[in-house]
Amino acid sequence: MEAVLAIVAYLIGSIPSGFILGKLAGVDVRAAGSGNIGATNVARVMGKGRGLLTLIADVAKGFLPALAARQMALGDGAAALAGAAAFLGHLFPIFLKFRGGKGVATAFGVLLALAPQALWAPLAVFAALALPSRIVSLASLGAALAAPAALWIFGYSAALVALGIFFAALIVARHGANIKRLLAGTEPRFGAGASSR
Repeated sequence: MEAVLAIVAYLIGSIPSGFILGKLAGVDVRAAGSGNIGATNVARVMGKGRGLLTLIADVAKGFLPALAARQMALGDGAAALAGAAAFLGHLFPIFLKFRGGKGVATAFGVLLALAPQALWAPLAVFAALALPSRIVSLASLGAALAAPAALWIFGYSAALVALGIFFAALIVARHGANIKRLLAGTEPRFGAGASSR
């Protein structure tokens, strides 16, 4: 059952929300802005409305498989596996030749289903960094790094803490180019230039 759920979760995670919304508007988001299929780039290329729809869809891709695991009472290990599979689907979608997004919204959706209490700290870090700087990549990195600590502090299981570490590691890795621009002082702010997600 766990293996079947993981496969289904991966396929759900692979649904390229931003790409589909772009295609419906006659735009290939991979060839515009930063070239990323995530919500920030969609918002920049096609407006905040479609960006918000992409964000909601990407969160749902993580939330629904993780929630299904919870409803099936499979335990934290199976739920973490389903969440990780959905996250990997977003990063490496089979429908786009394994070239996907950076996973922040999908990871958020997974944790929203499995560890909602622990989300307050990452959300606070995101807001504290995003509001003054308007640099989404910086805020995303800060939130991702805060998540494992929050999961541990709030007493979640080892499986969920490990999942948080897994998310953080891959999100940092996917933001490699952003980190270089942050260090160089050239990372664009939201509202101008290329997106970060």
